[in-house]
Amino acid sequence: MRQKHTERSSERIIKDIKRKTRRQYSAEEKIRIVLDGLRGEDSIAELCRRESISQGIY
Repeated sequence: MRQKHTERSSERIIKDIKRKTRRQYSAEEKIRIVLDGLRGEDSIAELCRRESISQGIY
C-alpha cells in the first residue's frame, strides 16, 4: 500500500518537472520554423533536429 503512494508521488514530481522544463515557442518562433521548412534549404528532419522538436509537431 505504501509503495503505491510513493510511486504516484514520484510520477507526479516527474510530470511537474517535465511541464516546467518544456520549451514554449512564441508565435514569431513558430512562424520562423515553418518558413525555414518551406524554404527547403534543409530537410524537415534536419530542421526538427536543430530546433529540438519532433517531426510530428512540425
